Amino acid sequence: MVPWTAMALITATTFFSCLDPGSCHSCLEVFPSIEYQCSDRNFSEVPMDIPSSTQNLDLSFNPLRSLAPRSFSRITGLIILDLSRCDIQKIEDDTYQGLYNLSTLILTGNPIQSLGLRAFYGLPKLQKLVVVETNLVSLEDFPIGHLMTLQELYLGHNFISSLQLPSYLASFSSLQHLDLHLNQIKNISDGDLEPIKLNPNLTLDLSLNPIQYIQPGILKGFYLSGLILRGSFHSSTIMDACLKGMTGLQVDKLVLGDYKNEIHLDSFESNILDGLCEVDIGEFWMVAPSEFPADSNGFFKCLVNVSIFHLVMAPVVELTNLPTFPKLFSLVLTDCNFDILPILPPTSFPSLKELRVTRHRDLTTLSNLEFPNLELLDLSQNALNVLSCCSNKTFDAPKLKYLNLSYNAHISLAKNFMGLEDLESLDLQHCQLKGQNDFPVFFSLTNLQYLDISYTNTRVKSKHIFTGLNNLRHLKMAGNSFQDNILHDIFKNLSELVSLNISYCHLERVLQGAMESLHQLQVLDISHNNLQTFDPLICMPLWNLQVLNCSYNSITALDGQNLQALSGTLVSIDLSGNPFDCVCDHQIFFQWVKEHIQLLNGSNPITCQTPSHTKDVSVLLFDNLTCQMKKTIIAMSVLGIMVVFLVLALVYKFYFHLMLLAGCKKIGGGESTYDAFVIYSSQDEEWVRKELVKNLEEGVPSFQLCLHYRDFIPGVAIAANIIQEGFHKSRKVIVVISKHFIQSRWCKFEYEIAQTWQFLSSQAGIIFIMLQKVEKSLLRQQVELYRLLRRNTYLEWEDTSLGRHVFWRRLRKALLDGRTKSHKEVAEQETR
Repeated sequence: MVPWTAMALITATTFFSCLDPGSCHSCLEVFPSIEYQCSDRNFSEVPMDIPSSTQNLDLSFNPLRSLAPRSFSRITGLIILDLSRCDIQKIEDDTYQGLYNLSTLILTGNPIQSLGLRAFYGLPKLQKLVVVETNLVSLEDFPIGHLMTLQELYLGHNFISSLQLPSYLASFSSLQHLDLHLNQIKNISDGDLEPIKLNPNLTLDLSLNPIQYIQPGILKGFYLSGLILRGSFHSSTIMDACLKGMTGLQVDKLVLGDYKNEIHLDSFESNILDGLCEVDIGEFWMVAPSEFPADSNGFFKCLVNVSIFHLVMAPVVELTNLPTFPKLFSLVLTDCNFDILPILPPTSFPSLKELRVTRHRDLTTLSNLEFPNLELLDLSQNALNVLSCCSNKTFDAPKLKYLNLSYNAHISLAKNFMGLEDLESLDLQHCQLKGQNDFPVFFSLTNLQYLDISYTNTRVKSKHIFTGLNNLRHLKMAGNSFQDNILHDIFKNLSELVSLNISYCHLERVLQGAMESLHQLQVLDISHNNLQTFDPLICMPLWNLQVLNCSYNSITALDGQNLQALSGTLVSIDLSGNPFDCVCDHQIFFQWVKEHIQLLNGSNPITCQTPSHTKDVSVLLFDNLTCQMKKTIIAMSVLGIMVVFLVLALVYKFYFHLMLLAGCKKIGGGESTYDAFVIYSSQDEEWVRKELVKNLEEGVPSFQLCLHYRDFIPGVAIAANIIQEGFHKSRKVIVVISKHFIQSRWCKFEYEIAQTWQFLSSQAGIIFIMLQKVEKSLLRQQVELYRLLRRNTYLEWEDTSLGRHVFWRRLRKALLDGRTKSHKEVAEQETR
């Protein structure tokens, strides 16, 4: 019982843990809850931990072997299902029931032996079915007659020997591509293709079938979008006969020829295409013929009415004696053996508007081209060296609008495109450009809308490099560089620019006004540079900016507040690949990222680089609450430290006041040792000794004074003596005020303690003696003392007989106030 319980617990734990898509580990999670890569995982059945919301599931190269009913019904969101090479031998009825959204089903490379009649039921939206290399023998027994939504059906690499198409295909009005390549079809007879006769949108691929016979006239009245017959004829005789059997066919696109590594035809005569004279062809392709006849006129005579002509991988040395192609508007020569551009007589192509000569690695020399109606010229992916580009002398095509010279060797911009003013698109990418900084080479191209100079070894030095391009809308210049790796205001006249790509340009800095003229810009790619900072304010003039790519720079953070102002028009922003510093100083930026996560869809994850404990962690996990807590803790800590320092400062400042308070509480109302503690400046000591001490201590009644030079205890701190011996043991305090007193720090200290002492002791009193006249300006330096003297009565010393008498009488009276008389004093008073 215990093992079964444990097993159930494990199963339940596995199931519920995978309710969270991030916890499913049996497959590679390409995109959470949407796409899973389960290829080559040795699964024998559909894994249970795939979320029901999955749209794209790859289960290829797993030994599934058999598919039971409703095998995928739990994954209701599936749109694409790949079951390639899963050794599936049996597909039972209703296997795909529940997949109501499935549009693509791939079963390539499965040795299917048993197929239920209802095997493909439950697929109401299926558009693409791939059953390549599945041992299929007959279309008649293939149970797909109900799949009327099919647009593409791939049945190649099987063992189908008859082209007798099943009647249900007549109802497949949406079918656009039927692929039967590499089967065993040898004959095309009357009635074989009847079900598709009324489907003008269908392309039929019969390549690599060993076709030996096409019954003459059976295709009359047929209209096909495309017919592909590459590698279908094993001899020129069979090809000649079969093409003649296609009489009456109308086809938009016909593809003939072979595969480069599978040459079948033993010879290729100039009359081999004569059978096409009775076929209505719109676009003709000849791919990889084994040889090319010298008589071009005879070879092309039945193709003079085509509109588009492709010659691919043909061993052509030159094209001479050509017939006239009155309707031909597009000629494409790809990967032929040209080492010099062939001379194409304009009289043979009076209507030619598009000429593409591409992918010729030996083509280095550009010959003169003269086509008065030519609008598009593509000379890309050759090895051209153009020494003087470009003008109407280089290309005599006054109506030229699209010029592509990309992926060539060297192009020297020695002309300013005079005579080519109608150009709207110019592609020069991946060429070694020269002369682009010498003068405004694009000055004449006022109608140009698209310019690509990416990876052209351009180092922008001149601010006038784009002068004249007033209508340019798209500029690509990735993989180049700027002077000092700084982006200056070089786009000043490009006010109509809509997209700008300056990625991979080693940029370290973008000046504030670099984009102030680009009000129409919608897409800006500044990725893969060396920017350490990027102020979003730089993009503020870009009123219509929708897409911003700053990925893979060295940016540690952006200004969140400036981003907030910028994000009004943005629909996409890519910040991935930057070493973000995930600290609280950048909290506003990370909060902006969280609030605008919808703008980041489609970009790679944005991760932290520093501090080390956050390396490779998503910035979306940055905790703002932690920052708030840290700020609170820091604020509280700072406040606590300030309070402690304040307390310490107060304790330090009022230490002696506290000592005085403690002493007052300890002594309480006990007997005082001294009648008065005298506070005076040491420079007034002579007066204190000769006058104050002599008259008070030797007079009648006598008073005991506390004097620092006589009564302070040696070895004790002066401040402690002042408090303990002076204030604690005295009834009153005598303050001798003079100029010296005002200027003395010790006198000021003793006076401040005296104020505290007077406040704490109810019986205490301070007697002020003005020893000499003190100027008010000097006295006001001691604000509290000045105020007290204005509010209280004080004694003034006058060195006259009458003044002395009055002074001593008033002083004795003040000292006697509050004094308890001793027996000796009472007796002396009675005797008197």
